[in-house]
Amino acid sequence: MYKLNLITKVLALVFAITGFGCSQHNSKAISVDGFYDSAHHWYDINDEDKIIYPLPDQKRCNSSEIGKIADNIVLFQKNNGGWAKNYDMTAILTEEQKAAVLKAKDETNTTFDNGATHSQIQYLAKVFTETNIEKYKEACIKGIEFTLRAQYDNGGWPQFHPDTSGYRKYITYNDDAMVGTMEVLLRIVKKSPEYSFVENDLYERVNKAFQKGIDCILKTQIKENGVLTAWCQQHDNIDFHPQNARTFEPAAICNEESADIVKVLMSIDNPSDEIINSIQCAVKWFEESKILGIRTKRIKAPKADYQYHSTSSDVIVVEDPTAPIIWTRFYELGTHRSMFCRRDKKIVYKLSDVERERRTGYAWYVYSPQTVLDHYPEWQKKWAPEENVKQ
Repeated sequence: MYKLNLITKVLALVFAITGFGCSQHNSKAISVDGFYDSAHHWYDINDEDKIIYPLPDQKRCNSSEIGKIADNIVLFQKNNGGWAKNYDMTAILTEEQKAAVLKAKDETNTTFDNGATHSQIQYLAKVFTETNIEKYKEACIKGIEFTLRAQYDNGGWPQFHPDTSGYRKYITYNDDAMVGTMEVLLRIVKKSPEYSFVENDLYERVNKAFQKGIDCILKTQIKENGVLTAWCQQHDNIDFHPQNARTFEPAAICNEESADIVKVLMSIDNPSDEIINSIQCAVKWFEESKILGIRTKRIKAPKADYQYHSTSSDVIVVEDPTAPIIWTRFYELGTHRSMFCRRDKKIVYKLSDVERERRTGYAWYVYSPQTVLDHYPEWQKKWAPEENVKQ
């Protein structure tokens, strides 16, 4: 339980003066799906220091309380315009919690990881369109400006900005960090109604940033023996080569992240020949790397408590001739073998050789490339009618 000291009492008073309370505006619900990953980490995973921790009975706004949620988003926005990750934007905060968040406004642990920043920007744009409350537009623009500043000259986005220590500096596709950012910029470029407030100068800068982002995506697509495949979770911010991330995330061809990248490329109208070729090669890779006749199964197991999660289950791979197409998340560079990794960095080639903590705490098998393959016939007929690479 938080205890009010003199500082937090003063900060709580600031809320009353500055209006950092919760607006009572309710309206039709706006999706909060973009905040799921961060909220999950706040409630369930103790993997880092946080300025506030959830209470045992932490209450949450319902999705129609858009004013309250938007006020939380404005509160959590750092002075540099970005957001930290791993907090719940729908939490109904106590005055002590609000005061602690306000006190941390100058922190620069701002990131695009776990849905942070781009999800807040998108939500604020929708709430401003619904409510016409100026502070939401101002916070949204501030977030867009932060995003533009964070972009590298080569078009990529780091996982964190301005803290680019360690692997935080790499161009990051993991957890939709760059793709989520690109999707927001694309909505602005396509003049989606919720961004009608974006004026010409900002629009032109967003459009330029988006085009640079596409150029970066094309340059980071992995080529082996002259053939384009897909993408890694993270790429070097200087020469674009695949990079390691966390100890269990080695450089590899990564189908989960690549599927989301291809969906962004497929959403572009009048794609260039280079974009078309990129998509064709990625679709061909998904076809070649698909796995038939197996599925994963979660089974009961003795309860185990780990640093990052607790579980009463385990995950195994079983044969099933009726199973839908599946892919592993990682494919080894060069050999294209399905690849897994232990937390101690050891590469293995069977899920059963991964320790239980990582087997149950990470998505090693994925289905996301199927959404690309499902959409491909429509896209191919429109933009590449002379070449169907789908088997």
